[in-house]
Amino acid sequence: MQQHQARPTSTFATFATFTAYGSPLLLTLLILMASCTEAETPPPPFQPIGGIKLTMAVVLEPAAEKIWDSAGFIVTASEAQSLAPTTDEGWEEVRHGAAVVAETGNLLLMPGRRIPGDDWMEIAAGQTQAGKRARAAAEARDSDALYEVGGEIYNVCVSCHQLY
Repeated sequence: MQQHQARPTSTFATFATFTAYGSPLLLTLLILMASCTEAETPPPPFQPIGGIKLTMAVVLEPAAEKIWDSAGFIVTASEAQSLAPTTDEGWEEVRHGAAVVAETGNLLLMPGRRIPGDDWMEIAAGQTQAGKRARAAAEARDSDALYEVGGEIYNVCVSCHQLY
């Protein structure tokens, strides 16, 4: 009479069986996979077309102006006129401007633009975060939040200009 070995029925027994037979197999597979990887690829060849001043003048400033021109009020002796967009297209322009503000923070971290030091990193991150909040305010059509974040964007700009 031939006896059959019972299969493990407990979690511990299953783990013990895997450990005894699966670990060497898994280790072998990992070693083979590691040896088949390609050599590290070089970073992409970024080609900035201008310095930081050009980036600020043609990318960041027009986008920030779109936000600032769409937030707050013009108050005269006879009335207070809201600057908030009144059309879908107007809110979409603000949303696009906010996305550009956020992405410009990332552009400042590219090779060739990045200035060494924690201050530069903090300012770039602050710009990206403020741009993201401006975009959220535009998507929500929240003119009060847009006004607040417009102030944050201004403060990030001023802190950069004071240092650089």
